[in-house]
Amino acid sequence: MRLGELHPNPGAKHRAKRVGRGIGSGHGKTATRGHKGQYARNTVRRGFEGGQTPLHRRLPRRRGFNNIFAKEFAIINLTQLAGFEAGTEVTPELLLERGVIRDLKDGLKVLGDGELGQSLTVRAHKFSKSAQEKITASGGAAEVIG
Repeated sequence: MRLGELHPNPGAKHRAKRVGRGIGSGHGKTATRGHKGQYARNTVRRGFEGGQTPLHRRLPRRRGFNNIFAKEFAIINLTQLAGFEAGTEVTPELLLERGVIRDLKDGLKVLGDGELGQSLTVRAHKFSKSAQEKITASGGAAEVIG
């Protein structure tokens, strides 16, 4: 068998319906569209749902507010600092190097979740109040960077 010898099964192909070709064709005059109405007149606009409120009007518009000047901080908790040896100076560069944070973003913020058993010097852009208290209570120092 060759490609040129291939053909569809008998009865699988139908002739195309030729509409609007005169009364003798059986599909003349209204060309199978019926009498009057929007479908006979070919005036159904895109998105028209038969008078029902269309989808683009049912959905809510832009909601809320997005502050384009907001700063996003890389966040770290005290539990993640517990793995460092006593007396270590913890900086954003050290945390990046050790893989504790992936991206510095607009700065580093230390939050107070967990306990700190050893004294560390932590240098970050921001501290929560509880984190600052816990770091100083353990004998360390919380230094704010620029």
